[in-house]
Amino acid sequence: MVPPAGDGSSPAPIDRPIIEFLQTRLQATNQVEQATITDASDHLELRVVFASPYYPATVDEATLTVRWYTNDDFKLHYREVHPERAWECRWDRHPNPHNTRDHFHPPPTAPTPGDDASWPTDHRDVLTLVLDEIEERIAALWDE
Repeated sequence: MVPPAGDGSSPAPIDRPIIEFLQTRLQATNQVEQATITDASDHLELRVVFASPYYPATVDEATLTVRWYTNDDFKLHYREVHPERAWECRWDRHPNPHNTRDHFHPPPTAPTPGDDASWPTDHRDVLTLVLDEIEERIAALWDE
């Protein structure tokens, strides 16, 4: 049995080819200002900065960090920075003591425990799901 990873990580290594694929896919869109693979806190991850024209002026910065592991565990963390607060949520698949393997940490604070969920198995489908939900969020921001 694999021990739980309460820090949002996985017992498997990062799947660099998938991270690089996602980087290429995201860099090709006008919504993304920058997509960079970084080695943050001993974890290889993709850090995506969304282009500011897609957001109202009330959003200082919007980012998505992606970790995808060789066992298909993942962590996708979306975060908006506003002048006086942050708004964030997270889509996760990893063993942990607080939820099922697939779970969602809802906005605006991405609390733990999150909500049990079920995610697609393919990384492309997961990315599509996440980007669709981010698009819905952007539309809601413009409606405020």
